[in-house]
Amino acid sequence: MPEFYGTHVDSPLMLGTAQYPSPAILAQAFRASGAGIATVSLRREGGAGQDFHRLIGGLGVSVLPNTAGCHSVREAVTTAQMARELFGTPWIKLEIIRDDDTLCPDVIALVEAAGILSRDGFQVFPYCTEDLSVCGRLLDAGCEVLMPWGAPIGSGRGLNNAYGLRSLRAHFPRVPLVVDAGIGLPSHAAQAMELGFDAVLLNTAVAKAGDPVAMARAMALAIEAGKLAHDATPIEARDMAAPSTPVLGMAVLA
Repeated sequence: MPEFYGTHVDSPLMLGTAQYPSPAILAQAFRASGAGIATVSLRREGGAGQDFHRLIGGLGVSVLPNTAGCHSVREAVTTAQMARELFGTPWIKLEIIRDDDTLCPDVIALVEAAGILSRDGFQVFPYCTEDLSVCGRLLDAGCEVLMPWGAPIGSGRGLNNAYGLRSLRAHFPRVPLVVDAGIGLPSHAAQAMELGFDAVLLNTAVAKAGDPVAMARAMALAIEAGKLAHDATPIEARDMAAPSTPVLGMAVLA
């Protein structure tokens, strides 16, 4: 099971809490998923009141507050400080967006904010791209986890740059890596785990599915399968065929 900032988590699945049809379905989806972490956006969910916070507390999982909706370093830092006070955790998923159409991370602001928050005692989970230089700077800023996107948030496109994600895994073999955003199908989640990632964070794929509870269970099974496949050391792809049935000892027909 993954470990983040010295804390072991029961499941590689991290599940968001937004957009569900009802609080009851949210709770059922979490139970079906076996998720180990719930992400909560202070800005997007802040108006939900105490009932929402009681619901999240009742899930029995670790909470990862999120700075979703922030567009500047100042916004993100202030939101993180509020989240720490509200949820009583040093964990923060740091998200700073430059463009509302793509929701692409503003990597320059991200590095700056990560440094500020790390020095203030936060344990930062940065939502970033798969760019190696950006990820290196985030680690230099104090981050001990990286959360590169698979595809734009809510797009359901899966892993747009599997090569880049594979390279990131190879370049930082001991850093916990989480594919965050863009997952649409269980096969996408399985692929992320097959690449050797430590966890997958998703929200829309479950919350907006026709049956969120069934999809949550499907994601859990896919992540388990992907992790098992990676640990089993899969065969490498080949350009040419290779016989699976040996010819030694077979009858020779004249």
